[in-house]
Amino acid sequence: MIFGFYTLGCKTNQYETQAMEKLLIRQGHEVVPFDHKCDCYVINTCSVTAVADKKNRAVIRRCRRDNLNAVIGVCGCYPQHDAPAVEALGVDVVGGSGQRQEFLDNLLRAAEEKIHLGAPDNALRRREFEILPPGGLQERTRAMLKVQDGCVNFCTYCIIPYTRGPVRSAPVDLVVEQAKELEAMGYQEIVVTGIEIASWGADLPGKPPMTQMLEAVCGSVPNLRIRLGSLEPRIITEEFCRIMSRYNNLCPQFHLSMQSGCDTVLQRMKRKYDTARYFESIRLLRQYFPGCAVTTDMIVAFPGETEEEFTQSLEFIQKCGFADMHIFPYSRRPGTPADKMPGQHCNETKERRSRQAIAIAEAMRLSFNESLIGTIQQVLFEEESDGFQTGHAPNYTRVYVQGAPMHNEIHSVRITKVFRDGVFGEIC
Repeated sequence: MIFGFYTLGCKTNQYETQAMEKLLIRQGHEVVPFDHKCDCYVINTCSVTAVADKKNRAVIRRCRRDNLNAVIGVCGCYPQHDAPAVEALGVDVVGGSGQRQEFLDNLLRAAEEKIHLGAPDNALRRREFEILPPGGLQERTRAMLKVQDGCVNFCTYCIIPYTRGPVRSAPVDLVVEQAKELEAMGYQEIVVTGIEIASWGADLPGKPPMTQMLEAVCGSVPNLRIRLGSLEPRIITEEFCRIMSRYNNLCPQFHLSMQSGCDTVLQRMKRKYDTARYFESIRLLRQYFPGCAVTTDMIVAFPGETEEEFTQSLEFIQKCGFADMHIFPYSRRPGTPADKMPGQHCNETKERRSRQAIAIAEAMRLSFNESLIGTIQQVLFEEESDGFQTGHAPNYTRVYVQGAPMHNEIHSVRITKVFRDGVFGEIC
């Protein structure tokens, strides 16, 4: 059979889509781009916000309208959260955020028997880490390595603990085995990913620290760059920095989840740190990884956020001096405590505050990029863009150069100027 995949959402979803593609190929099926004619279409969804659900429905409806005779399967966090809503869109097979092989088996059965199948499990009852094959099918330079699933933080704005279930960690030997497998496939960089990777080990015997797994990965593939996914700020301790700074292949880019730069808003969000602890994490990273890029996420116009609280957040992000930021206006998510909080803001306020935060974030990004002028960066080249060869430095800044294609090659580049969404340089 011929399959096409469409993925929405996070890096973990992207990893799981690639894994499903590989499972189907192993069974003798063909995977083609989503806009090709297929026997079966798979839509892997995100449900982090109500806006994400709207995007999910649009993709599903369009796919159903354009492919009346094809089998359509939907998996991921959206059907895990609201399976009846997905079934109502004319989907043939409904999956969830786990049991991927069973979901694929149901797709094949539905195609053969012309039946509708599927009912997601109860995510909160999951206890085992689902082992999936690493790597993708296309010629990529960077691979994702999933080491953890689930979350138990229960932040007031987030539905993910309900759609992904409790923390499940991949054993160290499995992580190392898959890292070596990715190296053998020719990848130059591995992104360690999961739903909340800072909680890795919490469910394993002895509750090993995350550094145990990271040391094993960095040490097992010393010639590959290792990049970390989003981190909970409290994981950044002096011990973490002291241990991980020994590894030259750990990329000096750290995405520390923030959400707000105001302590009272963080309390309403039920985040487990305050701004003082957050800033201490940044201080430690910059002490042990000089010149590192610290990036973050920020939610503006959270319910009840006053102008004074918002101003405090803006002042805090400027104090932090982030290399890059993702700014999100708060989006109501039914089923979460924040959805019922008083002080919900109108779209006009959300848009205004977003613009203010984005302007500051852009200024900080420009400042960080300017600081790279004159430095030499080891750039992993990935693609050609408008006649330029582009790739990423270890700090994840996009780098442009002129020259012949260098796909999946790492070269020393001297940075000469700020350019487009990154910097421009010359091959040394």
